Amino acid sequence: MERIVYRELKSTPQVWGMLALLAGFIGAAAASVLYVEHHGHIVTGMTNQIVWGLPHVFAIFLIVAASGALNVSSIGSVFGKTAYKPVARLSSLLAMALLMGGLAVLVLDLGRPDRLIVAMTKYNFRSIFAWNVLLYTGFLAVVGVYLYAQMARGVHSFALRTAGTVAFLWRLALTTGTGSIFGWLVARPGYDAAIMAPMFIAMSFAFGLAFFLIVMTWTCRMTTRVFSPELRTRQARLLGVFVAVVVYFTIIQHLSNIYVAEHTGYERFILLEGGLYTWLFWGAQIGLGSIVPMILLFHPKLDTKFGYVILAALLVVLGGFAQLYVIIVGGQAYPMDMFPGLEVSSSFYDGVVSQYSPSIYEWALGIGGVALTLFVTGLGMKFLRILPDNLTDENIDPSTLAG
Repeated sequence: MERIVYRELKSTPQVWGMLALLAGFIGAAAASVLYVEHHGHIVTGMTNQIVWGLPHVFAIFLIVAASGALNVSSIGSVFGKTAYKPVARLSSLLAMALLMGGLAVLVLDLGRPDRLIVAMTKYNFRSIFAWNVLLYTGFLAVVGVYLYAQMARGVHSFALRTAGTVAFLWRLALTTGTGSIFGWLVARPGYDAAIMAPMFIAMSFAFGLAFFLIVMTWTCRMTTRVFSPELRTRQARLLGVFVAVVVYFTIIQHLSNIYVAEHTGYERFILLEGGLYTWLFWGAQIGLGSIVPMILLFHPKLDTKFGYVILAALLVVLGGFAQLYVIIVGGQAYPMDMFPGLEVSSSFYDGVVSQYSPSIYEWALGIGGVALTLFVTGLGMKFLRILPDNLTDENIDPSTLAG
């Protein structure tokens, strides 16, 4: 085994061209934010019934994926799988970048971003939103220290493992808090479920690892670096396991809702009569986002099929967006049961399924958040020694691989 050497990305037309393209998407998102700020949210597809629209789907996806992206680093330093350590730096950097992108979308979609100062200075600790402000900022600080410990020379292995353990526990708390935002909203039959917290943790494992595989393989291809096929295959099979776990929690969630009488109407809406939401659930989330990736990721010839890994990871990301869209938007579209057992009808849309169609400004803001994530990651790899330049199979000890 050779000594692992980390190097910055070289200044090539491909690298600068990609950063310029991402900057263009970020500029389009900034223009959309200014336009919405000037004209108000009336220019978006959101209404008084659907107050969390497409930008929140992007934001929650990036925040959840941030927690899962750190999993690659945790496997190496916390669970002792040394074969994962060469890619631990990218895992930590990507986790921070994903959270930055998600929080940027979340804050800029508030309508009054300046009001965030109130949320950061006056805390209502009975609100899960107040706890999440601390969890998000704390995550950036903890992972930043963890990344420094990975890159600095002379750091004792015990200190590195301690930093990794704290980061691992913090990311679990962060994802639990994000899932609890929905699980504790008892007024919405599509949200009111204690299983939301563990399901969001499982989703973070799948979404984060899928995003990591896309960034890692794409960067290595663009810069002609070697990404160990053995390590890539093991991570891909691990992704398949995570996807299966998400499917398991999804089944349990819907079976539990069907059993509870007050949630049967919502389940009939999502599973059978919800139109777009039903198609997204069965077609994008379950079909393309879960079943097809598992078939690809558990294929016996996966180690020789590079395209399988990339296609499966992209489909997992697509399925993740679909799943969050169904949870967030579909949960709001279904009417609240204001008076159980009675039929309610008024001019305030009581008992009516709410309609929502995202505007181009919402798409621009959401895609801008993804572009910001990739831009920060690209800058980090350009100016910091994040990626190894010789990660071949010969430098990987198979006995230390998970999965």
